[in-house]
Amino acid sequence: MFSRSFALSALAAPLLVAAAPAPAPELAQVQAHLKAVTTMVADFSQEDRNGRVLTGTMTLKRPGKIRFQYEKGVPQLIVADGSSLYFIDYQVRQVQRWPVGNSPLRVLLDPNRDISGYATIKPTADTRIVSVEVHDPKRPEFGRITLVFQKDAAAPGGLKLQGWVALDAQSNRTTIRLSNQRFNGAVADSAFRWTDPRPQGRTH
Repeated sequence: MFSRSFALSALAAPLLVAAAPAPAPELAQVQAHLKAVTTMVADFSQEDRNGRVLTGTMTLKRPGKIRFQYEKGVPQLIVADGSSLYFIDYQVRQVQRWPVGNSPLRVLLDPNRDISGYATIKPTADTRIVSVEVHDPKRPEFGRITLVFQKDAAAPGGLKLQGWVALDAQSNRTTIRLSNQRFNGAVADSAFRWTDPRPQGRTH
């Protein structure tokens, strides 16, 4: 997800339209949670496939905005401003950009996206945990993401996002673990601005 490589329509019958099957109860609960969360701030730890761990603060604001502010001393930033997702490396003064919709994170950033057609509830040993894998087989280049929730009556939709495992199209795996989650507080749009380190750069 965060590596540098990281990067329906149908004709209705005129007289009879078959109803789509109802999603599994847990999947419907996940969808309800995603719609109920307008903002979230949490501490995170990020582990890549080589075992390197970084920490920081994640700020999310739907639709389309997220920021991963790394711990002091890590000259990197990941931020989505509503339309594009950026990976900024201040050490080498490079910026990479992707459309938000081309990232596995798109499931977290669009509360109105219906995930029932390409999301699968994965079995877990703990009945308090809900795990859902999101993968669109028609767009394998978007990768896949497995979201992990804990059932919590006090959280939006009765679920608290605990983290996720993202696998991009190049099989780069990133694991995110969240803690100290705070939901639906005020988050200014200015939280998703960033300074371009390239020559002639500016604040976005």
